[in-house]
Amino acid sequence: MASLNVGNLGEYLREQRNAAQLSLRQLADAAGVSNPYLSQIERGLRKPSADVLQQVAKALRISAETLYVRAGILDEREREELETRAVILADPSINERQKNVLLQIYDSFRRENGFVPETDKADGTDGAARTPRTDETPEAGKTPTAADETPKTADARKDDNPHS
Repeated sequence: MASLNVGNLGEYLREQRNAAQLSLRQLADAAGVSNPYLSQIERGLRKPSADVLQQVAKALRISAETLYVRAGILDEREREELETRAVILADPSINERQKNVLLQIYDSFRRENGFVPETDKADGTDGAARTPRTDETPEAGKTPTAADETPKTADARKDDNPHS
C-alpha cells in the first residue's frame, strides 16, 4: 500500500513517542487507539482523524495543533493564531475584559495585515461590525470610561494623528 501524504506525521509521531520513552503499545493504550492502527499511522498508511490526533497529542503531552499541521488538517498560520489566542486566554494575570480587548487588538492588526480572523470567516463578515458580547458592554447604570471603550482601529487612529 502506498504512503499517504500526511506531511511526515508518522515520522514525527515516532520521534515524539521515542522521546517520551513509550512503546507503540503504551502510546496506543494511553491514546485509546489500537496498536495496529497507531502503527499504520506511524508508517504513513493511515490518515487519522482530528479526534485521534488530539488523543495521541494528549498522551504524548504535546500540542494537538502541531499534529494537525503535520497531518495537513490545519494551516501553520492558523496554528499560530490559535496558540496566540490560547496564551492570552490562559493568562491568569489579566482579567476577562482585558483579554477581550487584547484579542480585539490582535484581530485588528491581523485584518490590517490582510488576515481575516477565523471567527469572521464563519459568518462572512470582515470583522468590522459585530454585536458585542455581554462581558464587553458597560454595566447597567455605569458611565463608560476610556478603559471601557473598544480600541480604535488603525484607520480611525489615522484621523487623530496629524503625522499620518
